[in-house]
Amino acid sequence: MRDPYDVLGIAKTASADEVKKAFRKLAKKYHPDQNKNDPKAKEKFAEANTAYEIVGDAEKRGQFDRGEIGPDGKPRGFEGFGAGGPGGFRRRPGEGGGAEHFEFHYGGAAGPGAGGFSAGDIFSELFGAGRARGGRAGPPPRGEDLTATLLVPLAEIAKAGKANVILPTGRTLEVKIPRGVEDGQQIRLRGQGKPSAHGGEAGDAIVTLKFALHPLFRVEGRDLRLDLPLTLYEAALGGKVDAPTLEGKVEMTIPPNSSSGRTLRLRGRGLEGPGGARGDLYVILKIVLPEKADPDFEALMRRWRDSKPYDPRKDMG
Repeated sequence: MRDPYDVLGIAKTASADEVKKAFRKLAKKYHPDQNKNDPKAKEKFAEANTAYEIVGDAEKRGQFDRGEIGPDGKPRGFEGFGAGGPGGFRRRPGEGGGAEHFEFHYGGAAGPGAGGFSAGDIFSELFGAGRARGGRAGPPPRGEDLTATLLVPLAEIAKAGKANVILPTGRTLEVKIPRGVEDGQQIRLRGQGKPSAHGGEAGDAIVTLKFALHPLFRVEGRDLRLDLPLTLYEAALGGKVDAPTLEGKVEMTIPPNSSSGRTLRLRGRGLEGPGGARGDLYVILKIVLPEKADPDFEALMRRWRDSKPYDPRKDMG
């Protein structure tokens, strides 16, 4: 995992606005919907999301800058007391954020011919093919579970599509997105974890589904919010304009004399809930003035100011 600052192409002193601007630029550039023929775009899109989850969050950014978490957002590993020494044990985190492992050492380095023993030797004796004293041996232990996080684009969530997750072992699996999935929900892939070292069943892969940040839509429960730019004359005169949704563009009506910040609702254009009902899409109107100064426009604004003044802040006290 690369340094999140390098992924976003920003300095460590970048402001929150600069971080957001850098992410939006990359998200638009590599969004899967815009790069259907470029398989690497999805990887870059996911990488940008992961980087923004760290440096776009003040608390996580501080933890990363202090070296408390790595570029993947997970706590950095540590060694327990007695590490590598005679008669002690070493403590280390499990792979992929799984359970911790304890390596036992007695009288020297662990391993075959090293004069010591390992927990694996003990399990082999307890659950091996032979019989234990006083009865039959129990079933061999199953393999370890693996954990992974999958960033899923909102478009795939909306249609209950598919996405690929990379396990800590480097293996890639295709995951079917459940209908009505919630942000942070975990799914278990049976038998896709580590194989058992003693002939037992393989462990499982536990995948946490996270909603990937979208360059246009913001998620609020099952609802979505969208900032829709309007020209001054569209806001003043009203009319029909195209608005993006997760399923494509739809035509919506802008009421005349609409102020910037007015919110319109498109029913059923949000995300599907566990019961099948869909949320709504809330469209916030944003008036955008011409990028270049125009003499006629400026003259019109002066006439309005001088002949028809009004105070939009009169209710603010």
